Amino acid sequence: MTNKALNTLFFRKAVAADAATIVAIVNSAYRGEASRKGWTTEADYLDGARTDLVEINQLIVANGSVILLCQPAGETREHGVPPIVGTLHLSRIEDEGECAGYFSMFAIDPDLQAGGIGKQMMQAAEELVQHEWSAKKMLMDVIPLRRELLAFYTRRGYQLTGKVKPFPVNPTLWTPKTAALESELVLARMEKRLA
Repeated sequence: MTNKALNTLFFRKAVAADAATIVAIVNSAYRGEASRKGWTTEADYLDGARTDLVEINQLIVANGSVILLCQPAGETREHGVPPIVGTLHLSRIEDEGECAGYFSMFAIDPDLQAGGIGKQMMQAAEELVQHEWSAKKMLMDVIPLRRELLAFYTRRGYQLTGKVKPFPVNPTLWTPKTAALESELVLARMEKRLA
């Protein structure tokens, strides 16, 4: 994929036909050996998959839910369709009396991470929740053990709120690598006010 293509990205909402590709990108970015190519890996903390087709199909059709996809202009694969290189999930929620976007399942193809795609995707996500939902802020939950992610989001204007909650348990998809890690795995809330 050329640098020119990666500089010209377009974003669209996922449809049911995209579900399998979304699952593949998310799982490759978060879990297993393939995820170690990128910096968003959770492979040191969690075994198993990050998501599956059932979850992704539910998110695609749910009210107040959007899976945003990123594709490079000018690059094509089968049947002239540009490859999907990034994905993220947005939910419309109410938080402290305000409409907010909740940002999750952010994944860039591990072979293409650190190339600026993530920054552009985050900007597109922030614009979407402002224009479509009139959201006043964006929220996300991050594993604080992953300091490089905290630093990345802080550089993008997100701040820790001090709110922490237990990491969700989903043994059908994932489990902590060790029992000791289970007590350390929590989610810290981050927030960004949107203009």
